[in-house]
Formats: sequence, structure tokens, C-alpha cells
Amino acid sequence: MKPSLALLAGTALCAAAPATADVNIYTTRQPELVQPVMDAFTEATGIAVNLAFVDGGIVERLRAEGARSPADLVMTVDIANLRQIVEADVIQPVESAVLTAAVPAELRSPDNLWFALTERARIVYASKDRVAEGEVTTYEDLASDTWDGRICTRSGVHNYNLALLGAMVAHHGEDYAREWAAGVRENLARKPEGNDRAQVRAIWAGECDISLGNTYYMGQMLEDPEQTEWANSVRIVFPTFENGGTHVNVSGIAMTKAAPNRDEALQLMEFLVSPEAQEIYAQENYEYPVLEEAEVSDIVAGWGSFEPDTADLAEIADQRGVALRIMEEVNFDG
Repeated sequence: MKPSLALLAGTALCAAAPATADVNIYTTRQPELVQPVMDAFTEATGIAVNLAFVDGGIVERLRAEGARSPADLVMTVDIANLRQIVEADVIQPVESAVLTAAVPAELRSPDNLWFALTERARIVYASKDRVAEGEVTTYEDLASDTWDGRICTRSGVHNYNLALLGAMVAHHGEDYAREWAAGVRENLARKPEGNDRAQVRAIWAGECDISLGNTYYMGQMLEDPEQTEWANSVRIVFPTFENGGTHVNVSGIAMTKAAPNRDEALQLMEFLVSPEAQEIYAQENYEYPVLEEAEVSDIVAGWGSFEPDTADLAEIADQRGVALRIMEEVNFDG
């Protein structure tokens, strides 16, 4: 923060304490989702955090601002978004023993340009009444006749579904992934619409039997009195790839090239992978911590365990263009 005029005027009488810079973040995440952990950082350090929600065009904004950008950090979800920021050349590498010790190698950029903060699994929400235990096993099976007219999902070109399809390409190749996407489209109970929670509402209303979604939405629905009934109508199932595990994606953070408050920004990055911050994420947002020793919330633990897929996140990000083309070719949203 800048010292006030009154403070400057008084420096002749007494020495003022050095001012502490703020940290400015551009985030594609809703600020209320990350505010609790930012408040904990401010309480621990006295450094204020300013969150600017950027719903779209974050790369364009950073490019336009250039060296004048007030942003120190960028927070976003989805590996493809992180890759886009890397390719735009608007961030800088961060050398930190704290970060590299806390974040597993597969969950950070090999050149330390970005670091994952949390994980989320792309799972199946299944009707408790109409889907038997064990009926859903693999992602590949979602294209089978078993699910004809029984699947709901958000847009196929949403980043979450593109990442899943990118993982399918990574596992089986482009031709197989195209056939799979076309098969899932044929099994849709309705045209893709709404967000992940809207699909659970559709299951509750009897419009479909299963849907694709991220794990943390279950926790969010359970804490919303208007949506608790939807959540209680489904169970979480962790499908796997036939030759892998359950698909996971990440939220992550990177330091901008401009970073006017670099030291404070680094301090915040390191705090975000501390046990305290990772457990706040887990408790408040129902996400999976990247720090191995951090515990998930009791609600998340109640969903059961799963084996994360080992497909390289960077490779999945590389397949985004292929995945987008496939979704358009099969007219998934049509």
C-alpha cells in the first residue's frame, strides 16, 4: 500500500515503517472461491491481495497492458488455459525450492512457468434410483448403447469437456476419440446446455440418468439449500480410462512478466502451497490439494478414493485444438 499524505508529512517528526506492497491477481476463478485463502495470507503477512475477475480475454488484456500491467499473478482453471498463457509469453519462470518441493513434477511446468494449486476429477454423476452400482466403469463405455438417451452434459466445447476429450486422444488416438465423441453425442438425452450443476438437476428431474461433471460441484450443491435435493439424488462415480485412471484437471497460478510486486507475489505463491492454504482450499472449495500431506475435507473423503490418470497434462493441453475440431466435426452441441 502507498503511504498516505499525512504519513509523508509526518516523516520529519518520526520515521515511518516501510510500506508493504499489495499483490494484484487476474483470476478466471470467481473471487469468492479463493477469497478465504487470500484472507489467511493477509492475516499472516499483512500483505493485501487484490483480486480482479477476468471472465474472458485474460491473455489479450495482459498483452495490451504489457510492462505497464498492474497484475502480479494469474490464477486460472484448466490445463489448456495455463498452456495458452505460456504460449502468449506473458508470464515468467519462478525459481522456488518451496514450490518445487510442494508441487509434484507432473503438476507444474517443467520450466517453472506455472504451478498447480488444486486438482479436480472429471467424474460421472449417476442417479441413485436408475443406475445400478457398478454400471458405470469407464469413460470409453459412455459411447456404448447402454447409455442411449441417458446422458446429460454441458457444451462439448467447454474447457472441461475438451480436456477430457484431449485425454481420450492421448490414450487412444484421434480416430478413436472422434468415434467416441460421436457415440456420446448419440447417447445424449438432450442438447448440451447449462453448467455441471444443471446436469445434476436434470438427473433429479428425470431427464437423464448420468452426467459428466467436476467433483467439487457436489460439495457446492450440498451447501446450497435449493440444490441439496439435486445432490442427494445422485452418487459420484469415478470412471477410468481402459488403460489408465480417472481424468483430473487443475487450477494453477503463474507470475506475470510485469509483476510490479514480485517479492510479495512470490511470497503468496509459496503460501498457497503451504499446509494451511491447501487445507483451506480443500475445506472451502471441495477440491483436492496438490500438497501430499494436506487432507481433503470430510465431505470429499466420503466420496471415496480414486486413482488419478497418468496421462501427461501437457500432452492433454497439446490436444485441445484436436479436441475442439472433433467436437465441431461430430456437431456435438447441435
